[in-house]
Amino acid sequence: MKVNGIIAEYNPFHNGHLYHLETVKERTKADYTVVVMSGNFVQRGAPALLPKHTRAEMALKCGADLVLELPAYYAAGSAEFFAAGAVALLDRLGMVDFLCFGSECGQTRPLMEIASILAEEPPEYGASLRRHLKEGLSFPRARAMALTEQCPSLADTELLSSPNNLLGTEYCKALLRRGSGIRPVTIRRLGADYHQEETLPRFPEDRPSALFLRKAILSHTAPESLRRLLPPKAFSVLSRALEEYPPLESDDFSLPLYYKLLTDAPKGYRQYLDVSSELSERILGHLDQFESFDTFCESLKTKGTTYTRISRCLIHILLQMETEKFQQYQALDLPYARVLGLRKSASPLLSAIKQNTSIPLISKSADADKLLGPEALAMFREDLSISHIYNAVEAYKANTGRHAFANHPYTKRTIRNEYRTSPVVLP
Repeated sequence: MKVNGIIAEYNPFHNGHLYHLETVKERTKADYTVVVMSGNFVQRGAPALLPKHTRAEMALKCGADLVLELPAYYAAGSAEFFAAGAVALLDRLGMVDFLCFGSECGQTRPLMEIASILAEEPPEYGASLRRHLKEGLSFPRARAMALTEQCPSLADTELLSSPNNLLGTEYCKALLRRGSGIRPVTIRRLGADYHQEETLPRFPEDRPSALFLRKAILSHTAPESLRRLLPPKAFSVLSRALEEYPPLESDDFSLPLYYKLLTDAPKGYRQYLDVSSELSERILGHLDQFESFDTFCESLKTKGTTYTRISRCLIHILLQMETEKFQQYQALDLPYARVLGLRKSASPLLSAIKQNTSIPLISKSADADKLLGPEALAMFREDLSISHIYNAVEAYKANTGRHAFANHPYTKRTIRNEYRTSPVVLP
C-alpha cells in the first residue's frame, strides 16, 4: 500500500487543488491520499471562508480518501508551527509514504538544501539573521538574506520569497527534524498569481488563486461566473453550503475581538502566542482607534511587522491561544487525529492506520474522554471551543445579514454543535 500525504487548507477547494491531487497521485502511484487540513481558522490568521466539514467534503468528492483536522494551535500558527504540526500528524499515522505539496520552483532539492540549514541552524546563519533583524528588516526578508549569505547558490529571489516555496521548505525542515521516513514530493504550482484578486483569470487552465475566489465570493460575484474555476463536484458542495450559512471573513469577528482586547487591556497581551511586548504596547496604544478587525491590523502594521503576522496575533488573542499552553501541547507531539471525513472505499487504509499509528483516531467527539489522557483531552476540548466560536459567529451572521454569494436573507439558523457533528462519509 502506497499512501500520499497532503497538507492543505482548501479555502476553498479549486481547480488548482484538483490538479495537484491528481498529478501527485499519478507521479507516486499511490493507492490512497490522506489530507491534513486546517480547521475553522487558517494559517494566515483568519477564519476559514467555509466550515471545515464543508471543505473536507469538497476534498473527498474530488479524490481524497481521508481528511484529518490540524488542531487550531498549529493551523493558525506561523508557517513553522503549521508545518511542524501537520508533518507530525502524518508521521504518527505510521502509514504515509509521500508528503506532496505544490511550489513555485517545482524541485525538491533546493527546498531540502534550504531546509537543512534551517533545521541545523549553524551559528553563522543565526548571527547573520540576528544582524539583519536588528537592521529593521522583516523576519522573512532577514531570513532570506541570512540564507543567501550562508549558501550563495540560493541567491534566487523567487526561491526565498515565494509563499509556496517557503512553506515547502518548512515541510522539509519538519521532516528532517523528525528524522521521518516520509519522502517529500513537489510539483510546480500552475495558474494565477498567488495574490491575484482584481479580475477574473482568463488563462486556459482556469486555475485561480484561493485568494481570488475568496474575494469573489465575498463580493457578491454571481455563482455562474465562478463555476468554471472549481471542479464540478466542489462547486456543487459550495453552492449547497452557501444556501445554508454565509461565508466568513475577518471583519465578522470584529466585535468579539474588540471585547477580548478590552477585557485583557489591564494586563496586556504578552501571554498570547507570537505577541511580543512591543506589539502588546502597540495594541494598547491603538485600542481607541479600533473600528474593525481589518482596519485595526492596518493601523498596527509596521515596516518590521507584516499584516499577516498581526492578523495571526489578533486571532491568537481572540481564541485565547496562550504561549504557555502551546508549549505544553507541543510536548505531546500531536496526541490524536480527529477525522473530518472519509471514503468507505478507503477502509483498507483505515485498518492499516489503526494497526500502525501511535495515536488514536477520533471520529466522535464524545469518544475523546475514553481515548485521551488529561493533557491531550484539554487540547482537544480547547479545539472544540475554538470551533464553537467560529460556529457562533457563522450563525449570528446568517441570522442578521444577507448571503454574500446568493444575496438572499436566511431563515433562522442554529449554532452548529461540535459534539453533534459527525464526519463526512462518502462511498
